[in-house]
Order: sequence, then C-alpha cells, then structure tokens
Amino acid sequence: MHKHNKKRHGNYFANFPSPSPSSSPAPSGVYPTQSATFNILSFGAKGNGVSDDSKALLAAWKSACKVTGAVIEIPSEFKFLIKPITLRGPCMTHLVFQIDGTIMAPPNLGSWSKSSLYQWINFKWLHNFTIQGTGIVDGQGSNWWSSSQINPLKKKRSKIIPDMKPTALRFYASYNITVRDVRIVNSPLCHLKFDNSEGVKINNITISAPETSPNTDGIHLQNTKDVEIQYSNIACGDDCVSIQTGCSNVHVHHISCGPGHGISLGGLGKDRSVACVSNIKVDNIFMANTLYGARIKTWQGGLGSVKNVTFSNIQLSEVKVPIMIDQYYCDKNICKNQTGAVAVSGVKFDQIIGTYSAQPIHLACSNSVPCVDVDLIDIQLKPSPGSAGIQQALCWNSYGKSRAPLVPSSMDYCVRSGNDLVKRISRSYEDRC
Repeated sequence: MHKHNKKRHGNYFANFPSPSPSSSPAPSGVYPTQSATFNILSFGAKGNGVSDDSKALLAAWKSACKVTGAVIEIPSEFKFLIKPITLRGPCMTHLVFQIDGTIMAPPNLGSWSKSSLYQWINFKWLHNFTIQGTGIVDGQGSNWWSSSQINPLKKKRSKIIPDMKPTALRFYASYNITVRDVRIVNSPLCHLKFDNSEGVKINNITISAPETSPNTDGIHLQNTKDVEIQYSNIACGDDCVSIQTGCSNVHVHHISCGPGHGISLGGLGKDRSVACVSNIKVDNIFMANTLYGARIKTWQGGLGSVKNVTFSNIQLSEVKVPIMIDQYYCDKNICKNQTGAVAVSGVKFDQIIGTYSAQPIHLACSNSVPCVDVDLIDIQLKPSPGSAGIQQALCWNSYGKSRAPLVPSSMDYCVRSGNDLVKRISRSYEDRC
C-alpha cells in the first residue's frame, strides 16, 4: 500500500501483507522490449492538459494493439486531455496500458455529445489486458455534481444539463483484465465499471471523490464473473463496491471504504426483472463514516435470487447502519407495494465489529419470500460516542441461526429457526436463475 493509505487508518492495514507494483509479475511472464513501447507523445500528443490528445491516444492504441506484449505509455509529469473514446479489441495478448502521468476528462459539459454520456473511456472486447502505473485518471466531475442539484427557486434542472452522467473507465465484454496501482478520481458517475466480463483482478488502486458527489460508485460490477478486488482504498459519494445482477464468484478483501454507502449487492429486481447473484465473499474490510456497511438491497416484485454471500471480519467506525438486508428497497419517497421478491438465502454475517450511529442491524425481508439461512455470528456493535436517534435492531421475516456474542442484545431475536415450508417458498424463486 502507499504510505499515505496506511497512515490514514492507523494500524488496521499494518497487519496485511502489502503488495507493491514491483511484486506484481507481468502478465504470463511477458516482458515487452523497448521496441514494443508506444509512447503517446510519439503520436502527436501535447501533454499540456489543454490540447485534445484523443487522436494521439487512439493512434497509439491502434499500433500497440497489433503487437504481442505491447505497452501504451502515458509518461509521468504530463497531463493529457482525452475526450470520450472507445479503445477496441480484439488485440494481441498481454497489452499493457501504462499510466504514469495524468489523463483528464473534458471538464465542460458542453464538450460531451449525447452519444458519449454513458462512459468516458470505453474498453471493449479485450483479452489479457492490464492497466497499471503510478499515474492518475481524473474524471473532472465537479461540474456534473453541481449540475445535479436542482435550483429550489426554479424547481427544475437547466435544459443543457443531461440526465445521464458518464462512467470514467468502463470495460465491456472483456476477459482476464487487471487494473492495479493507479488512482482514479472525481468521476462524474462510476469510477470503474465492468459489464459482461470475466476474470477481473483489481489490486492496490485508490478511488476518491468528494462525499457530496451524487451516485459516484467506486467499483461497479454487472454481469461479471470471477472477480478479485483487493488492497485498495475507496472513498466516494455512493457505494465503494456495487455488485449487480449477473455477478458470481466475486471476492472483495482488504479494502478501506469510506466515506460513501459501503459495500452493496443491488438494488436488484427493479421493474419485476430477474436478478441472479451468487457466491460473493467480502472479508477483511475497514469502513469509516459510511451510511451502510454490508448491504443487500432488492426491489419489491423482483424475481431471481441472491445466494451464498459472506460478509466477514469487517471493522466499522461510525457507520450509520452496519448490517442490512432490505427487500423493500425504494429510491423514491413512495414506491408501489408489490408481492414477490428476489429470494435471499445463504447469507452469513461473521465478525462484524465496531460502532454505529443510527441502527445496528436492519433485516427487512419480504412477507411473501422470507430470507432464509441467514447467519449472525460474533456481531459486536456499539453506539458511536454522542450519537443521537439510536434505534433498536429491526428484524422482519428472516430465518437462520445466530451464535454469541451478539451485541446489542436486541439482535438475539433477529433470525428465527427456519422450517421446510419457508425454504421451499424461497427456492421456488431461486429456480428462475
């Protein structure tokens, strides 16, 4: 870890083995020669932070894409303004995007066409690809965030402000992808997103945006399998890690999270859609000043299932609600009541320890599709000093088992002993996945 990351949270990360850029081997033992390095400056980039260097990056990409083990170099001590761009494959294997300088998104909203609002830099159809380096990916999102605020006098947004905001780095339909060591900051929306991808490794990165930046997820996964996220610091306005439908075999560990909304599965099942999430492991996490800790959220009326999820060894400091399953998720003031729900089963909360500022645990499970096999083991949560409005544990229609210690004692009755009928109801919904 970088020195400033260790210092930030005292001795918490001191017990973790700390990777360094030099400890990470080149993909599959490939060490590109100097002739396989494609410096963006050699393709006409100015690197002054003002001139548009998008065409130079695209030219460097097209040349490097044809060479096995090539390196696209963003040199240190330069700033490159890059407009929305798609960097396509398929390319020759073991392509490396070496970011040692700074790449910057256009700061002015008028510079973005309607067709480019989904993402800033889009990586598409890649295989065995690595992003690494000591540099910065800067989404320059401040104008997007301030524009998200509705003027209370006019009661509406200006017509020039788009409803959609771009993700900084997005991978689509890509396989065996590594992102390590870089800093990604101030994205208008998500910082790092993976869609329809497989075999993702994220190591030792830093993601940051102000707490006031709306809907800025750190890492966002959708329809993505076989993921490892480790040894990283994430501080943003929304979820540190957001795991959406179609994700499986995801391991998130040794992460510092906060401020933000914590680590979330969902919201899943919106508009009666089928959501399927399975085999998720989140462990060795530090969360400070987040709204939530370990959270699963699903919409009423959804279909599908969330199963085999473990949250373990999580240390908390002043987290509003540390443990949450919410099958009544709603992002509006009022949502329509609906029967049916995304089934939630096989969820373990183990060694969740620290302080909370509002409510220790919130398990709000569906009347028609109860949560089953929910285990509470060694939960020790105390109110933050000076916290106001402390609520008791809320537990509704959740079945499973618990094991002491459980603090506060109101959690003793959070999970009921399950029965075969309840499990059959839940599994009838799981069959849709």
